[in-house]
Amino acid sequence: MPTAYVLMQTDTGSEVNVLNALRKVEGVDETYLVYRVHDIIAKVQADKMEELKEIITHRIRRLDKVTSILTMTVIEA
Repeated sequence: MPTAYVLMQTDTGSEVNVLNALRKVEGVDETYLVYRVHDIIAKVQADKMEELKEIITHRIRRLDKVTSILTMTVIEA
């Protein structure tokens, strides 16, 4: 099953709102608020690589108040 970890930066003060919106995205299995360079980490899974790309590109990247993302696609579990 294709899996990716997505690290996100958000506008200051909007972390919880983005986290709540992210939890509603189908394919997002785990979400965490974190400290340091990134504000949120999400584990995303899909049945096919194309679906994984769709979730990240068209759903997560377009969430309001997300300023940047770093996607790490798992190549071996």
